[in-house]
Amino acid sequence: QVRMVESGGGLVQAGGSLRLSCAASGRTFSSYAMGWFRQAPGKEREFVAAITWSGGNTYYSESVKGRFTISRDNAKNTLYLQMNSLKPEDTAVYYCAADPSLPYVVAISELARRYDYWGQGTQVTVSS
Repeated sequence: QVRMVESGGGLVQAGGSLRLSCAASGRTFSSYAMGWFRQAPGKEREFVAAITWSGGNTYYSESVKGRFTISRDNAKNTLYLQMNSLKPEDTAVYYCAADPSLPYVVAISELARRYDYWGQGTQVTVSS
């Protein structure tokens, strides 16, 4: 079982930056691939970024590639999302998620159904 709590969201102007954190409990955090997803009002949840258990591989949606960076610190049981050059269309609730299906395997997915554990979300609002 993994429990996760996101933080770091807030209101920022377009072009600004935010760093989201996801603090996880449980000794198995370091063995799972992790991801960030977001959901804007009236829209479906969408994939943002994912990272393998070791942090050696990452994958981004086209809409954030080059602007966002996902990373993790397994010693601190924490996942991060550095968001730069923010745009109004980045406004959403951001969720971190854990994929326990293939522990210690170099595999990551953009499919929400692969992720069994979710945080409660943190709001990011980008003003124009």
